[in-house]
Amino acid sequence: MKTLMAGLVVSWMLVSAGTALAQPAAPSGEPIKLGLILDMSSIYSDITGAGSEMAAKMAVEDFGGKVLGRPIEVLAADHQNKPDIAASIARKWFDVDHVTALMDVAASSPALAVMTVAKERDKVVMLNGPGATSITNEACIPTAVHYTYTTYALAHTTGKAVVQQGGKSWFFVTVDYTFGHQLEADTTAVVKADGGQVLGHTLVPIGTSDFSSYLLQAQQSRAQVVGFAVAGSDLINAIKQAAEFGLNQTGQRLAGLLVYINDVHGLGLRTTQGMTLASAFYWDRNDGSRQFAKRFFDRMHKMPNMSQAGVYSSTMHYLQAVKTAGTTDAAAVMRAMRDTPINDFFAQGGHIRADGLMVHDMYLFQVKTPAESKAPWDYYKLVATSPGDQAFQPLSESRCPLVKAAAKQ
Repeated sequence: MKTLMAGLVVSWMLVSAGTALAQPAAPSGEPIKLGLILDMSSIYSDITGAGSEMAAKMAVEDFGGKVLGRPIEVLAADHQNKPDIAASIARKWFDVDHVTALMDVAASSPALAVMTVAKERDKVVMLNGPGATSITNEACIPTAVHYTYTTYALAHTTGKAVVQQGGKSWFFVTVDYTFGHQLEADTTAVVKADGGQVLGHTLVPIGTSDFSSYLLQAQQSRAQVVGFAVAGSDLINAIKQAAEFGLNQTGQRLAGLLVYINDVHGLGLRTTQGMTLASAFYWDRNDGSRQFAKRFFDRMHKMPNMSQAGVYSSTMHYLQAVKTAGTTDAAAVMRAMRDTPINDFFAQGGHIRADGLMVHDMYLFQVKTPAESKAPWDYYKLVATSPGDQAFQPLSESRCPLVKAAAKQ
């Protein structure tokens, strides 16, 4: 993989000095190439990785494998959670390989780096793995769609529920990069708005294996709630070690602010039972989600999570927009996507706003006890549905320049 990444970077250096280039048009009849820049080998590989690649391929198959008379090809690459590698892959794909659009860029920092490249090249980017609210605020671009969830939605679903259940004092264990910072900030705002207080926080490097010193700080804070603004294998390690440390036995509540079903599966119901969490999708929520999940499970031997289901839904939505617009031109496709509501197993009445946010319902779930679970992956029970206009940041509060420009027209 390191050899592949080096080759990508070298190839890009040969065609660019770091500035936007004139892009030759793809030859007529060449495949429409859809790319995914993912974590295929590190802490987020289980929640994005090969599962997200498979979801995109399933969408292409279900669409018929062609659009505008051209075959559709899906490419995937590993960014190793490094923004510079993610940006280099995007440049080469757009400039050399004629990739038409991206269906995901996993993790917030790589996504923000790729958005800059996509803006220069006027390319559509659908985002399902990253959560940073800045994607549709200060960093918004005309051709990006933030599809599955945001740190704001997580804070206003999970964070708000925990505070309303009596968790008034918080201490955060936060991964030290864009996603963690924004998730902590958004949750802090919710805690304070509901009369709570934040007693402190500690920053942890991404890929941390030993959380003992950070958990000791959390324990010494005597906060009622320890909020984990971490994800992927970092979250699994943090919660496992918190249980071993005995935090929950001292009366402190553990709150995972971004919990995927993969995490619950990895930790087990004995460790996670009773936990509340927010998600945009659960495989057993309706007939459509169950049908998709069964097909996904047959290929991946695990149930899809919200980001993987979002990849499928957003890929279908993008391809339908290309068909409707009769072109892959980014502006025309974006208009078609905004004009068409999303109604599928993932979202009902979903719509894409001027800032690029896809607004849809979010769900608050509670993890079942071992006795309540009737089969593998039967993990959640629905507690509440949060309508999209309540779960996501109101457009009136958006800091996206595109919203301000639209308001002046």
